Formats: sequence, C-alpha cells, structure tokens
Amino acid sequence: MRPAKGDYGEYYQKYVDLVKGDDIFRILVEQNMDSQNVLNSFSESKGNYKYAEGKWTVKEVIGHMMDVERIFAYRALCIARGETNPLPGMDQDMYVSNGNFNKRQLFDLNYEYRLLRESNILLFGGFDKSVLQNKGTASGYEVTVLALMFMTVGHEKHHLNVLMERYI
Repeated sequence: MRPAKGDYGEYYQKYVDLVKGDDIFRILVEQNMDSQNVLNSFSESKGNYKYAEGKWTVKEVIGHMMDVERIFAYRALCIARGETNPLPGMDQDMYVSNGNFNKRQLFDLNYEYRLLRESNILLFGGFDKSVLQNKGTASGYEVTVLALMFMTVGHEKHHLNVLMERYI
C-alpha cells in the first residue's frame, strides 16, 4: 500500500516518488542493508570532504539523514498515537550546524545510523495497520503515518544518491 497524493505535502512528492514498491516494511529493511554498504564505503579520511563550498561534508550529510529520520519517526509515532496538536518543522541548516558531526568518527555516525534505522523498523512494525492512515499536521502539512514512512525511505534514498553521485 502506498500513500495517496493528499496524504502529504506536495514538497514531499520527490521523496515518495523515489520509493519503488508498496511493501514499506520490506523496503525499510532492504534499504538499511544497502545504505550501510554505501556509507561504509567512505574512508575516515573522506568524512570531512565536501564537493563544493557551502555544501555539507559526508559526515554532515549522514548527520542530517539521522536528524530527519528521527523527526519523521517522531512525527509518525505522535500521529499513530492520536496526537492532534500540530508538530513543528525544522531548520535543516541550523540542525547540521549545531550537530557537530565533523568532530565525530565516521564509523560511529554510520553505526548510530544503522541502529537508528533498526529501531525505527521495530517502531513502525509495531504500528497496527489501522493507524497507518491516521492523519496529523507536521511542518504545516497534513500527513499520514504511512506517508511519513515512505518519506523516511525517500529522504534517505535522495541523500544516498547525492553521496554516490557527488562524493564518491
């Protein structure tokens, strides 16, 4: 099952479009394995590399991916549990700037990201199918739990594509 167009803000269409298939739980597990292969292909010496001025380093991209994964999972949890209050947006550049990711070891960031995804797989797998269509407001858009799960996968896919195209 895939989210319908009205299940998320138009901005997120680019992420949903990157997800191939309908079995989001299988996709999350498979993507975790594929992502680790890509992330672990970077040597520690490449961790602080950025392909252009004003762009994020490899470590900052991974840190950003973790921040967004956490935020999307938190939003999915809140909406699955029946939260009716609007959930805030985020300033991605401020989060990366305050994340101090370049001071960390690349191995540690990759390990943390793997554990984060594994935790979210368990979280999402524990959702009753009846809550996947629960709708709430996040970052000013109406969104369903299912859409947030697809957005999580698509966001990661987007950044993995950037890493493979511009950083390797």
